[in-house]
Amino acid sequence: MTSADQTLEIIPLDTLVARARLLREQGCRLVQICATRLPDQLELTYSFDRDMRLSSFRVIVAPDEARIPSISSVFWCAFLYENEMHDLFNLAVDGMAVDFHGKLYTTAVKFPFGSTKAPAAPAKN
Repeated sequence: MTSADQTLEIIPLDTLVARARLLREQGCRLVQICATRLPDQLELTYSFDRDMRLSSFRVIVAPDEARIPSISSVFWCAFLYENEMHDLFNLAVDGMAVDFHGKLYTTAVKFPFGSTKAPAAPAKN
């Protein structure tokens, strides 16, 4: 695969579902959704494939906007990625086809990637 076979575009959050729907109509399949926590934002990368060509778009979510629309009405399987992003990054996803309500994963720390701030030191007794 060459770089000509891959694209990455940053898109506004309010176009997320429409862009996913357009790719579905073009015959693409959902490959993955990846979340990455940065100090001042959360990056969500959605990747799609058609005929060995990878098309990705990225949505930037500010910490105070930690809410996105689900694309599971377009790509049903997205509900797994979306539940994962909720459980690990504390990202609210509206309208998931299947919502595990924070129970997809059991973690030692609730929302382990939900913040880039260091956890407070435990109180000494």
